[in-house]
Amino acid sequence: MTTPTNNWEQLTNSIGNFLAPSMAKDHPNLPVTKAEGCYYYGTDGKQYLDFTSGIAVENVGHRHPKVVQAIKDSTDHLVHGPSGVIIYESILKLAEELQEIMPGNLDNFFFSNSGTEAIEGGLKLAKHVTKRPYIISFTGNFHGRSIGSLSVSTSKSKYRKFQQPSWLTYQLPYALPEDCPSDEDPDTFFAAKLEKDVTSLFKHQVDPEEVACMILEPVMGEGGYIIPPKSWLKKVREICDRHGILLIFDEVQTGFGRTGNWFAAQSFGVTPDIMAIAKGIAAGLPLSATVASKELMEQWPLGSHGTTFGGNPIACAAARASLSVIKEENLLENASEMGSYALTRLTEMKQRYDVIHEVRGIGLMLGIELRDPVNGKPDGEAVMNVLNSCLEAGVLFYLCGNEGEVIRMIPPLTITKEQIDQGLNVLDNVLARL
Repeated sequence: MTTPTNNWEQLTNSIGNFLAPSMAKDHPNLPVTKAEGCYYYGTDGKQYLDFTSGIAVENVGHRHPKVVQAIKDSTDHLVHGPSGVIIYESILKLAEELQEIMPGNLDNFFFSNSGTEAIEGGLKLAKHVTKRPYIISFTGNFHGRSIGSLSVSTSKSKYRKFQQPSWLTYQLPYALPEDCPSDEDPDTFFAAKLEKDVTSLFKHQVDPEEVACMILEPVMGEGGYIIPPKSWLKKVREICDRHGILLIFDEVQTGFGRTGNWFAAQSFGVTPDIMAIAKGIAAGLPLSATVASKELMEQWPLGSHGTTFGGNPIACAAARASLSVIKEENLLENASEMGSYALTRLTEMKQRYDVIHEVRGIGLMLGIELRDPVNGKPDGEAVMNVLNSCLEAGVLFYLCGNEGEVIRMIPPLTITKEQIDQGLNVLDNVLARL
């Protein structure tokens, strides 16, 4: 046991005495006392512009007054509600309101607490309904760290080291821009390549009649912020339909306005059979959902899945308030406009800095990939230098990519042009020094 201390600085310096390294060693461990709007307020007295949204969670900004009030009002009535044992208004109203914004016929919800739980639910639903054992995922995608979700996560091998999950999965290549020859059209190249890859997989490794589902991120998140061609996603949908395979979209990071639409499925015009949603759903409170049609959900009987805390009444109240804010403040439109503006500025910066290999973006989901200008290799060290220098200047960015080579830019959807400029001016200055 360590000696208790009331000194904040001593506490943060001895963080390893309290938190497991796997929880406490992320970047940058910024000590804060408060968050509001697009800003964190540090214990050092500084204000930090947040370009992370708590990792794509605070889509309506930190502590939005309407969300905070909904949380306070909810605590006057219910704090915990084990759905099924009791039933309450906020969970039913939230489901009703979500039906209005979901793509296609996705109208039935199993609420849980986190993205990985929503993925687990989707995988279990697909297996139960199809009575098939195998799953196909796509290399580089991240779906969570529980054993089921880890079995389809391949963004980094270290996540699976010494804890290899089920072998009942197969992987196909994602549509990576670098794989397309310069003289080929990505729209036709990747669709044709997928058809070839799937044919080979089904011929040599697994019969399609044994495949329950394919699961993917419609925009690759933790793996590097890769945006595939629409034609490639449509080809995935077509292949699934051809073989009676269910398609699962992991929209944990892309949902609730991040891509400029409610969901990436709408941005690409492709509707999955099952969707996992989380992160931006409840403005910072733990909430997620496995979503499918009523027809599919009715085949998933009582006892085949369950939850104690899923659909918590306070979290549902926060989610309803968050949906209201997104609509009232036109945040889908703002995400599209501010994302387009930021992408234009970043593209211009790419022309001036050789270290920027590629800039990618859809809505307010932007990635800046850095590579060594001499050897052309992904440069995670340069990314960390940039992140640390930006933090010193009062702007918080985050990283992603297999080698940490991508600067991840995911600000709240409430962000203004002035705040975009503030953050990118800092990034510009840091890159100039680099």
